[in-house]
Amino acid sequence: MSTTGNPGTSGTGIRLHAPAPGWALDADVVVVGSGVAGLTAALRCAAAGRRTVVVTKARLDDGSTRWAQGGIAAALGEGDTPEQHLDDTLVAGAGLCDEAAVRLLVTEGPDAVRRLIGTGAVFDTSAETGEIELTREGGHHRRRIAHAGGDATGAEISRALVEAVHAAGIRTVENALVLDLLQDAEGRTAGVTLHVMGEGQHDGVGAVHAPAVILATGGMGQVFSATTNPAVSTGDGVALALRAGAEVSDLEFVQFHPTVLFLGPDAEGQQPLVSEAVRGEGAHLVDADGVRFMVGQHELAELAPRDIVAKGIMRRMQEQGAQHMYLDARHFGARMWEQRFPTILAACRAHGIDPVTEPIPVAPAAHYASGGVRTDLHGRTTVPGLYACGEVACTGVHGANRLASNSLLEGLVFAERIAEDITAHPPVGSGPGIPVPATGPLQPAEARYEVQRIMTDGAGVLRSAGSLAAAAEALETLYTTALGELESQGKTAVPGVETWEATNLLCVARVLVAAAQRRAETRGCHWREDHPDRDDAAWRRHLVVRLSRTERRALVVTPTDSAEFPSVNHPLSLEK
Repeated sequence: MSTTGNPGTSGTGIRLHAPAPGWALDADVVVVGSGVAGLTAALRCAAAGRRTVVVTKARLDDGSTRWAQGGIAAALGEGDTPEQHLDDTLVAGAGLCDEAAVRLLVTEGPDAVRRLIGTGAVFDTSAETGEIELTREGGHHRRRIAHAGGDATGAEISRALVEAVHAAGIRTVENALVLDLLQDAEGRTAGVTLHVMGEGQHDGVGAVHAPAVILATGGMGQVFSATTNPAVSTGDGVALALRAGAEVSDLEFVQFHPTVLFLGPDAEGQQPLVSEAVRGEGAHLVDADGVRFMVGQHELAELAPRDIVAKGIMRRMQEQGAQHMYLDARHFGARMWEQRFPTILAACRAHGIDPVTEPIPVAPAAHYASGGVRTDLHGRTTVPGLYACGEVACTGVHGANRLASNSLLEGLVFAERIAEDITAHPPVGSGPGIPVPATGPLQPAEARYEVQRIMTDGAGVLRSAGSLAAAAEALETLYTTALGELESQGKTAVPGVETWEATNLLCVARVLVAAAQRRAETRGCHWREDHPDRDDAAWRRHLVVRLSRTERRALVVTPTDSAEFPSVNHPLSLEK
């Protein structure tokens, strides 16, 4: 099949059902999201004199960045180099990293962290030397993870950036769910529509008109029943980009964090994370008999890349018929737990577990989307004027599996690159955007939980042709049932936050499963039980997905010719 559209089209013609905008703002740049990527981009754009508006789904400090425990990776320590950081990243990415993107990340990263410190972020320092204190995490051969507040790095970064945004007087719209991209007659970005929840200066559906839109909406972990992601992570940015005609890539590579606090087999929603830094400081993974089962499986044992540790845990669980394994850090002692990992200690104790005196029950849970909206090295997508950075983007940095603590750094570095590009080459629009009638059905609110059940059963850590086929069929039934009611009876679910989120989750779930079905191998964090080996000859390449412009419900999945991405300015082919 061929791909759809090109930068000169007006996207897929699919939009969410929503009331017409009742209010509007004008800006040069609208940033959607308020994590490290979004707020860094906003600060840099505003500093360059661009009228900038930040739109965020909850409060400014409620995104995924706030929950990041481990830290931010950069070659800041004595003896460490960007080249060593690059090597570790490429190994973790399992042959699918864009080396040019990784090289940018690791070479620009240290100075970007220093600028973050200049913005006001305070990292933990050594009492003896005063230098930034660094730790190790999985896949890193050196101590290069800077942290803050022990295990509250994300919260500190978020605090500093939010304060800087307020100090800069940047306009913000909180509690606002972005709906769709506005585009002009030639398909160029013209802003976004959004819905503001609750009372405030703006209420209900409105629009922000701007020739540049930066998606920094975070992940889509809520597509699974159990995840470390906050409730707002429903794939809104990826779904918006797809409806606008953008390409997404590598969505099958969902990283499942190996050590998430196990709260029972029926636990749903956001689960407490037990940071990789706990293993970096010497905690051991053990089974119920106290056996360290990762020793001998990889040279780094518990500090192997996350996909290897997650698979090791799942294999041991299967062998023993267990629902979880254990993380044993009793040897840390009370003082180290209280000073180095106070957040994790409190979370465990809140659930009746004391890591000081007993091992922590852990199991893998959905954590991070390595894929997303495909961009170039300046954060540009295949839709003119639409940029993406952070977890919503696929820059090529992560490949088939993200190296621990590279996510905050990626958001930081590529946000700055986007701001530089917008400043040097301001996108030009020709108007406020052309209204496009809604043509796709909305899912009922309860479909969210059905999607999560389907995805957890069929597309979780362990996948097979059978499980993925069952997931694809069940997801397609959800879509076609709603589509049939819309086309035959003119009925769809009532527009609202819950139905928009459920519709976005179904959209990204269908893409993820379609890509996972095509990738008939095991690579990085994509594990096929029926194809247990990595196949470089056939699959050292990316899968690029679009929504069809001529057949509304079709997903067009196209492999690239090699591990290199094609230019974002030249889609793979044009739909006839």
